[in-house]
Amino acid sequence: MARAVALRPVAELAQLPVAVDAMGGDFAPSAIVAGAKAAFDEGIAVVLVGPPELIGDPMGLPVVACTQVIAMDDDPAQSVRTKKDSSLVRAAELVRDGQACAMVSAGNTGATMGSALLRMGRLPSVLRPCIGAPIPRPGNTPVVLADAGANAECTPAMLLQFAQMGAAYCSARYGVERPSIGLLSIGEEPTKGTPLVKETFAALSESDLNFFGNVEGRDLLNSPVDVIVTDGFTGNVALKTMEGSLKFIMGVLGDVIGTDDDTKAAGLTLLPHLLPFVGELDPDAIGGAMLLGLGGVCIISHGSSSAKAVTNAIKVGRTLALGGSTEKIAASLG
Repeated sequence: MARAVALRPVAELAQLPVAVDAMGGDFAPSAIVAGAKAAFDEGIAVVLVGPPELIGDPMGLPVVACTQVIAMDDDPAQSVRTKKDSSLVRAAELVRDGQACAMVSAGNTGATMGSALLRMGRLPSVLRPCIGAPIPRPGNTPVVLADAGANAECTPAMLLQFAQMGAAYCSARYGVERPSIGLLSIGEEPTKGTPLVKETFAALSESDLNFFGNVEGRDLLNSPVDVIVTDGFTGNVALKTMEGSLKFIMGVLGDVIGTDDDTKAAGLTLLPHLLPFVGELDPDAIGGAMLLGLGGVCIISHGSSSAKAVTNAIKVGRTLALGGSTEKIAASLG
């Protein structure tokens, strides 16, 4: 059951740092600390959370000390219950207690969600929080994929809420006034898809959302809509398939260009035109996904986040906190 959450005034949030889980991610703590320091150097207040002896040199940043760490391979539910003095749990508590405006972690995704949910609480009427993951859309604002992995099994009512929260998030983060909504399916026709998809199609059609209709997997990168709604299982598979495909294609291009005089000449011609797209498709530039439906801002970053990715995640967390994203999401649910 969702518990009451106290949403803090933006003026109060502006005085607070972003809490960063220093121990989360494949390259923690070095990349996390470096990314946090870069954000601090750009004028963003941050606080690292973790065991001081494991963090090492905090590069002059303040540290909230704890004694435990939730590893990437730890069981999410059990670790959140048993490791109450972990960096993840303490970071979520800083947001809950009004000592941080947002939290950022590149650590165990399930444990990040569990910590944030248990400590920050759900917004009133939220059935399940979901992950709103931005997908690059070259030449346009990113498309928001909701849910990108929080809920493997869903109901039509949950997917309708994901659409509402995803639209509010898209407006808060990217300034889209009336985001269009697409439902991920195996065909454009309303009759295509599983019973869940068909029932959700009907619910979205009857809502006051700007519902476009069904979209397919091929629409992820060049999406005709601003928000794509699906269950967390399908969304996570789709997201990782897309990421793996992009990585493969970039690897092939890197292997081919420069192998002989002809490909070297072609590369010199093509690279200036390709580099802008590479920059837009760089996952480190996205800044992470937001866990939608909580009483505070929680940004989930890639487990392989670099210092650049951490810096951008911190920027996104602060921007969303000060932009009233939580309040906008709450208002979207009525």
